[in-house]
Amino acid sequence: MERKDFLKKSAIGIGALSIIPMINACKSESKKEVINEPLKSEVTELQKPKIVKENEGNKLNVLGDNQNIKLTGADTNGQYTLIEQNNEPGVGIPPHVHENEDEVFQVLSGQVEMNVGDKTTTLQAGDLIFCPKGVPHSWKVIGEEKARAMLSIFPAGLEGMFKELAELPAGPPDMEKVTAICGKYNLKFV
Repeated sequence: MERKDFLKKSAIGIGALSIIPMINACKSESKKEVINEPLKSEVTELQKPKIVKENEGNKLNVLGDNQNIKLTGADTNGQYTLIEQNNEPGVGIPPHVHENEDEVFQVLSGQVEMNVGDKTTTLQAGDLIFCPKGVPHSWKVIGEEKARAMLSIFPAGLEGMFKELAELPAGPPDMEKVTAICGKYNLKFV
């Protein structure tokens, strides 16, 4: 395209874009709004910003998995849940499948062995893995030091399951109860 044609077409495009503010101004006047006043977005209680300090959150022991739930569906309008995990070597979760949720698991310190589908990998600090719904996965802290990780779950909702599991009595888990609770949230062990 030659420069002259480009300038003509650009001028037409820019001219068309200048009509949009006039259309919006007409709409604003018809609603008796002041044009220069910034539009106020409708912010619900669920959409307000939330600051969670390092040691804040809802700390749970979920069958040996030390979790600190930082953000819940109530905080994110159901979009996602954010959980910090702090676990000793040897702690892990057996292979399972989520019917509804995708997960992103990021290791902040330590080492975590992840199995997703038919692939096994060791994650170091800074590494992350995406676990899509419908694909079996498991994890286990390996090495000599504790592992700290952030787990993001999309959409939110599993925090309810974690709370229910954390209320089970200490000691070896009653797998019948565990399976029933997980089943309510469409999570199955494989």
